[in-house]
Amino acid sequence: MAQPRIAVAVVTMGNRPDEVDALLRSVAKQDLAPARVVIVGNGCRLPEFADRLDLPGEVTTVEVEDNLGCPGGRNVALAALRAHGDVDVVVELDDDGVLVDVEVLRQVRDLFAADPRLGIVGFRIADEHGETQQRHVPRVGNADPMRGGYVTGFLGGGHALRMSMLAETGDWPAEFFFAHEETDLAWRAADAGWKILYAPELLLRHPRTSPARHAVYFRVTARNRVWLTRRRLPLPLIPVHLAVWTLITLLRTRSTGGLRAWFGGFVEGMREPAGERRPMRWRTVWRLTRLGRPPVI
Repeated sequence: MAQPRIAVAVVTMGNRPDEVDALLRSVAKQDLAPARVVIVGNGCRLPEFADRLDLPGEVTTVEVEDNLGCPGGRNVALAALRAHGDVDVVVELDDDGVLVDVEVLRQVRDLFAADPRLGIVGFRIADEHGETQQRHVPRVGNADPMRGGYVTGFLGGGHALRMSMLAETGDWPAEFFFAHEETDLAWRAADAGWKILYAPELLLRHPRTSPARHAVYFRVTARNRVWLTRRRLPLPLIPVHLAVWTLITLLRTRSTGGLRAWFGGFVEGMREPAGERRPMRWRTVWRLTRLGRPPVI
């Protein structure tokens, strides 16, 4: 069987030039050269990367006039890869991350080669001190970040997607802009019978951050959660999921302004069109539950 051909995709807003350089240098050092590297300028101009950083493979840069958000920018990269039609797996990396080890792309290739129903591989994210935040572990509770295996979701910062899976499930939900787009894609993949693997040996070093650093975090997070449930859950589970996460938000959030923005986003999610409704089957609900995360948590 032919080995999967690997591409790397990076989306940047142009505000982290040094970090992007460091990331691309770590890609250039991989012991398996990617067939293609796609860099998307999400509402920004891009410098010349290939000659300056000695990047391997074919390098494609795409500039879009407006910031399309994380999922929209990734869709631009996927469209560029499809136009060439010569890759099987895309590794998508945050523009402020770094691949610490040189064998990451080779390990990704081997994982996908070993299982034709493997659709998504999630990387382990660790900060500059080697620590992984619990929110970056795709399991419920105080989970061990070094325990790999099949899971129900993955991290947007570092992951690999099989292109044939995306042809079946569809691309990223661009209208989300950011927040919960990974869950939307993961639920679609699981419902189509694809496996999601958390592989902690695939390490992306990423600075420790809080999602609340974004000014619109609370509003968009709430809006997208409502959209997510309206799009993907069977009707009886929608109020259960939203009730659980309303309670969690009330317990976690200490900011009155944050709560006000969250409930504003919740109302927006209920009022605005959520997009295509394609609820998962009940057997998928059971599958996700057996993997440790029923889709109401």
